[in-house]
Amino acid sequence: MEAKETRYGVSFSSLDTELAAGTGVTKRALVDYLDGVVGRLVPALRDRPLSVIRSTRGQRPFMQKHLPDHAPEWIERAPMWAESSQRTVDYAVCNDVRTLMWFANQRAVEYHVTLVRLDDLDAPTHLVIDLDPPEGAGFAAAAAAALRVREALDELRLDAAVKSSGAKGVHVVVPITGATSEDASCATRAIAARTERLDPGALTTAFLKDDRDGKVFLDATRGGLSTVVSVYSPRLRPGVPVSWPLAWDELDGYDPRDVTIENALALLGDGDDDPWRNRLPAPQPLPAELVEEGRGIPIPRVAAMHEGKRRRRAAAD
Repeated sequence: MEAKETRYGVSFSSLDTELAAGTGVTKRALVDYLDGVVGRLVPALRDRPLSVIRSTRGQRPFMQKHLPDHAPEWIERAPMWAESSQRTVDYAVCNDVRTLMWFANQRAVEYHVTLVRLDDLDAPTHLVIDLDPPEGAGFAAAAAAALRVREALDELRLDAAVKSSGAKGVHVVVPITGATSEDASCATRAIAARTERLDPGALTTAFLKDDRDGKVFLDATRGGLSTVVSVYSPRLRPGVPVSWPLAWDELDGYDPRDVTIENALALLGDGDDDPWRNRLPAPQPLPAELVEEGRGIPIPRVAAMHEGKRRRRAAAD
């Protein structure tokens, strides 16, 4: 019988098996990484509804929002009504190392959180512009787009921090205060539109992939209870890279494959210094004119839905 290891009261199994097919790393590597980064990762997850991507042996990876019935009672839960599934979803809340370790034992590789905290679900703490390069392009295209977003923010006198998505994308994060979810969504759309105008030959806000013409997509749909992968979260890809905090001058030449769960702790060094916390600007109020500008921009998902219906009708005629 396999000897089990215990950390923080959590018993681990199958630590020396491959974490997931094609990753090239073990489950132990995931547990060791999360154990070492807990002081930096948990603050980013704290008091936010948590969704995870798990890799259960013998199954395809899947996103888990509802905490399973077999989860320990000591894991904090946040019951929330889901309109899409018409049921109450018991989200986990990861506020401590034991909860994080339990998820690690469940082969939860990715950690996605909302932009709001549980104490006020209509008060987002930050905006996120998610930069998605087109097929065939790499991180460099998203990095160049991030610098354009920064130009647009500079004109608005808004400060931001930047991180890799852990894949080939980039997240530009703007801490905010005093805004509702609707205000934040409007402002995000307006920032994306302003950025697109700076370089329309390379950037697009088109939600439908067929309309992007090989350009970097400025995804302005992160808002409300939608989620974004947390800083320091592993990603379920070969080598298991990490969503990594970057200085603006580190974007050029960065390769997301260079920071993985196997070397990230060494790159962070000893102690509890947190590059992400250090680089995040203080929360800022949103300019009223920016919010109003965004109100006049159609919501991307809704506009795309109507356009898709229109195209299907046209094709049927």
